[in-house]
Amino acid sequence: MKKILLVCNAGMSTSILVQKMKKVAEQKGIEVTIEAIPSTDLSQFWQSSDVILIGPQIGFMKDSIKETVENKIPVEVINMVDYGRMNADKVLALAIDLIK
Repeated sequence: MKKILLVCNAGMSTSILVQKMKKVAEQKGIEVTIEAIPSTDLSQFWQSSDVILIGPQIGFMKDSIKETVENKIPVEVINMVDYGRMNADKVLALAIDLIK
């Protein structure tokens, strides 16, 4: 099972997206674990993840997050429109594509 980690400021709005992504994954028969965490907790949780998606509000942190994960896993910023619309289907597809 693959693990998708969403990182944002406080983990609040991203947790809504996580719930929607879980529903989409279940409907499509995709076995994944999806979690949302605040950026301050990244160093504790990234090692068990297969991909990290960053909330657009902290997209400026992409390079520092890549350094934190030592470029061992893919890191990408979620498209602002997809995030704003809570388009779980597109965000899940992005994560799956990055894992492959």
